[in-house]
Amino acid sequence: MQTLSDLFHRLEQLNDIGVSLSAERDIQTLLEKILLAAKEITRADGGTLYRLSPDGQHLQFKIVRTDSLGLAFGGATGKPLTDNFSDLPLHHPDGRPNDSMVAAHAALSGRTINIADAYEAEGFDFSGTRRFDAHTGYRSRSFLTVPMKDHAGEIIGVLQLINAIDPATGEVEIFTQADQQLAESLASQAAIALTNRQLVEQLETLFESFIQVLNLAIDEKSPHTGGHCQRVPALTMMLADAVDAIDDGPLADFKLSDKDRYELRIAALMHDCGKVTTPVHVVEKATKLQTIFDRIALVDTRFEVLRRDAEIRKLQAVAAGSNAAEAEAECQAFCAQLDADREFLRKANKGAERMRDEDLARIQQIASDYHWRNPAGEEVPLLDADELDNLSIRAGTLTAAEREIINHHIVATIRMLEQLPWPKHLQKVPEYAGGHHERMDGKGYPKGLKREEMSLPARMMGIADIFEALTAKDRPYKQPMKLSEAMKIMENFRNSGHIDPDLFDAFLRQGVHRRYGEVFLDRGQVDC
Repeated sequence: MQTLSDLFHRLEQLNDIGVSLSAERDIQTLLEKILLAAKEITRADGGTLYRLSPDGQHLQFKIVRTDSLGLAFGGATGKPLTDNFSDLPLHHPDGRPNDSMVAAHAALSGRTINIADAYEAEGFDFSGTRRFDAHTGYRSRSFLTVPMKDHAGEIIGVLQLINAIDPATGEVEIFTQADQQLAESLASQAAIALTNRQLVEQLETLFESFIQVLNLAIDEKSPHTGGHCQRVPALTMMLADAVDAIDDGPLADFKLSDKDRYELRIAALMHDCGKVTTPVHVVEKATKLQTIFDRIALVDTRFEVLRRDAEIRKLQAVAAGSNAAEAEAECQAFCAQLDADREFLRKANKGAERMRDEDLARIQQIASDYHWRNPAGEEVPLLDADELDNLSIRAGTLTAAEREIINHHIVATIRMLEQLPWPKHLQKVPEYAGGHHERMDGKGYPKGLKREEMSLPARMMGIADIFEALTAKDRPYKQPMKLSEAMKIMENFRNSGHIDPDLFDAFLRQGVHRRYGEVFLDRGQVDC
């Protein structure tokens, strides 16, 4: 017989369970806690937790436990559920409610069903239970089936407990009215905790999906940088996990909790969100003369005009009595030089190689040596001032002004992220994301922060951003860089105060570059 002190003890258990359920973040662990708590508080030998299927037409097995048989399926610690645990339909094929199944009936009616002995119960089909008992030697007797309702009164699952055990004798007994009330109270708390956890997960999923859509829009602005917003977060987390695994040296105290890891991942996903403000013609600038289109075609046309003019001069000279052979030779020599200079400008336009001083001088010479008559009839240099400025870019495809525009994306990123009302566990996202172009020597941008002024996660993102850009295989102005080449450049960056030396040492020692290469790079790039 239940004493008053025993009832108080079970009520205290119920309160403790409620606190535990509210704090649990993992859905599978939460489901397991719900069932184990219900078994403990009602002293049940076995139990099953069902969840309503997404379409609302079935009850799905999620957790199954029977202590005396040592059965544990589903949840965080049980064996995976097998095909033997098929979903329970809430309705027959003709649409009639499946009231013969006790769990389905509880879900449909929203009422608790307390059965003293399954073998003697009327109105319910326990044939499956009998087959289970015959196969295992078990005797299923008392059943307590409780519907789980969320805050809106909607059914989200069913909690079924089997064989209440008398703690004094160990014999199976019926579930008492107190058992039922406690189970119903627990089911209510559990349903709310589960719904809250689901809502949080859905909001997190929606939030991350929004970030992915934003990144997709950024990557779609330029196929030449497509995938950058996906690869940098992956590389950042690889480096973070590598540093977290280190137990000695200057990084030994750095450890990431699940919260820290999530915060860093969100920051990495949003590190380039400011690029939505960057003009497409700058983001998409694959060659030096590219704006909306590559203006090298215009330069080619002018060379063809110069070739035509040379042919006309030759014919005019011959018509005026000049030696035909000499005129032809002079024309051919001019056109050969013309072709050589045009090919040189085409190559320079790609920006694949760093321009030498003599290369820049040759571009200036070409611009001053050749003149053509434009549609207005004016004699003008072959290259206008803007074309000359762009072709004279020493490295890459961007002018100083365009590089400023590109660099402004990090300012826009910081401004955008600082406008968002970040919850407590994501407060550092703007700082992490906004620091990936800073340098350890204070020569980075936009704030010119030094190493000691930056957090480790922000420094990690700087390494990930640089390494991804070096090894990217989708940039038209350069060949895919091999790992060995990229690592030499990274070593120079470390030695020059550009990146964090301790983090780069971890990057190298833990083989992050190789793991990244195996996943994201072509086989020919992975050479170290």
